[in-house]
Amino acid sequence: MNIARRIIVALDFDNVDDAEAIVDRLGDTGQSYKVGLELLTVAGPTLATRLVGEGKDVFLDLKLFEIPTSVAGAVRAAGRLGATMVTVHAMGGSKIMEAAVRAAADFPQLHVIALTVVTSLTDTDLAAIGLSATIEEQVTRLTRLAQRAGCHGVVASPQDAALLRAELGPDMLIVTPGVTLQAEWNPPTEHARPAHPAAAIRAGATHIVIGRSLTRAPDPAAVLAHLEDELGSCQRPTT
Repeated sequence: MNIARRIIVALDFDNVDDAEAIVDRLGDTGQSYKVGLELLTVAGPTLATRLVGEGKDVFLDLKLFEIPTSVAGAVRAAGRLGATMVTVHAMGGSKIMEAAVRAAADFPQLHVIALTVVTSLTDTDLAAIGLSATIEEQVTRLTRLAQRAGCHGVVASPQDAALLRAELGPDMLIVTPGVTLQAEWNPPTEHARPAHPAAAIRAGATHIVIGRSLTRAPDPAAVLAHLEDELGSCQRPTT
């Protein structure tokens, strides 16, 4: 797998102009992009359609958590759009994930990725919603559930990547948000369990998602090119 496509640039913007400006500045260096709920609500499918048309990978981070019929419909819409990944909430249970996987079957490029535990949460947060499990226990439980449901991979903290790679074996995807660069322009992170991109790849992640610590850099294309070189020397073999 091309290392450039394993680095997913998060277009976490509240307007389409800023998102398109980053895409234009990255040019051929940027090969994969995350479009989340905020940008999709603001821009509709137009930007995602443009990216697909330019040969980019599009990760629709929708975090679907609905009745199975609605989830399946949203996954089919993502497939028709040309997305390469779409997220569903593993906490929605097996029926939701199985419906998503069935819906994605008609779109060979589309991978269903199950969100385990949102990376901003801590053990205390789980306890507050009535879960006695630790983050590690809950991530492991939901990962097993996602694997049995046929999902193509999971979203998890980079600090969970080594544990999950051992749990999942070599084939499933592990997508890790919460990776940050050490730089003066880097804003405070909302992720409770962050890590450097190289640490995530070494731990077994197949993809990293990087946002403001790259998109706010003075020269995002140069930072991304340097990151691709760095990760190319430490990546694990992937399917």
